[in-house]
Amino acid sequence: MNYVNFTYLILNFITVFVPVIFSFHPKLQFYKKWKSFFIANISIAAIFILWDMLFTKHGIWGFNNNYITGIYLANLPIEEVLFFICIPFSCVFTYHCLNLFFMFKWKNNMENFVVILFSIILLITGIYYHQKLYTATTFISLGIFILTIKYIAKVTWLPNLISIYPVLLIPFFIINGVLTGTGLEHPIVWYNNSENLGIRLLTIPIEDVFYGFELIVANLFLFELLDKKNKASIHLPENTLFI
Repeated sequence: MNYVNFTYLILNFITVFVPVIFSFHPKLQFYKKWKSFFIANISIAAIFILWDMLFTKHGIWGFNNNYITGIYLANLPIEEVLFFICIPFSCVFTYHCLNLFFMFKWKNNMENFVVILFSIILLITGIYYHQKLYTATTFISLGIFILTIKYIAKVTWLPNLISIYPVLLIPFFIINGVLTGTGLEHPIVWYNNSENLGIRLLTIPIEDVFYGFELIVANLFLFELLDKKNKASIHLPENTLFI
C-alpha cells in the first residue's frame, strides 16, 4: 500500500474538515445539531449504501483498487461508505449556514410550477430511458420523492434548497470530478455507460447531479424533522436561531 491508495479517503477528509471546525463557530453552533444530523444520516445512508451495493454487484459502477485502502464493507470500499456521511454532513452544514443569513422566498404558484415541472421532467426521462438502470432509478425515485415531501409531507424549505443547491455544486464538482477521473490517470469510480445517458459534465455523469440532489434532499428532510422535534422538546419556538 502506498499514499495513492489513500486518495479517496483523503477526499472524504477534505470534504468534512472545514465544516467540522466551523461547526463550533459561536454564530453557527452546528455542533448542537449533530445528534439530529447523525440520526437522520445513518437512516438515509443505509438506504443509499444498499442501493450502492446492488449497483456495484451488477456492474453499473465500480471502484479502482489503486485509489482505495482495500478495506471493505461487503462489496463497497470503506471510503464509499464514508462518502454517504461526509458529503451530506458538508452539504447540510452549508445549507444551515446559508439559511441563517439568507431566506429565499418564492410565491406559492412559482414553487408549485417549479416542483411539478421538475418532477414531471424527471419521471418522463426516467421512464423513457427505463432500460438504463442508473438513469431510470435516479430520475424516477427523485421525482417521486420530491412530490411526496412537497405535497404529502408539506415541507416549506424546498425553495431554499433549490436556490442554495448551485452553491453546493461547487465543491461537488471538485470532489466528484476527482472521483470520476479529473486530474488522475484513471477514475476512482468508474461507470458502465450503457446504464446511463452517456452525458458528462467534464468527467461527471449527469445523473450524479440528480443522485447527489436526492441524497441531500433525503438527509435534509429527516434532519429537519428531527431538529424540529428537538427544538419542541426543549420548548423553543420553531424559528429560534442559535446565535
